[in-house]
Amino acid sequence: QVRLVESGGGLVQAGASLRLSCAASGRTFSNYAMGWFRQAPGKEREFVAVINWSGDNTDYADSVKGRFTMSRDNAKNTVYLQMNSLKPEDTAVYYCAASGWRITSFKKANIGSWGQGTQVIVSS
Repeated sequence: QVRLVESGGGLVQAGASLRLSCAASGRTFSNYAMGWFRQAPGKEREFVAVINWSGDNTDYADSVKGRFTMSRDNAKNTVYLQMNSLKPEDTAVYYCAASGWRITSFKKANIGSWGQGTQVIVSS
């Protein structure tokens, strides 16, 4: 498995931007599809975004399309989630995730490694 450590969360006002980072160590980073999930209080953990191993294919939840952008730097073993035009409903703990499956199969059941999570709070 690969070890994942997120950073970049915080408290911002609606309309602001944040960039989350996820640094990986352990197994060969470039072998994995990487993604983000989030979990709001009292809700299930939900998919946010995913990027394939080479970084040329991404997918997003409908709720974040056009506002969030995911990227990766395999030389730095790091993935990023650029979050723009944040809304109060984006408030959640954001978890980085790694999977050996294709991005079309990037779901909780197929996640091999999880990060510890980083809190994002968006005030109205």
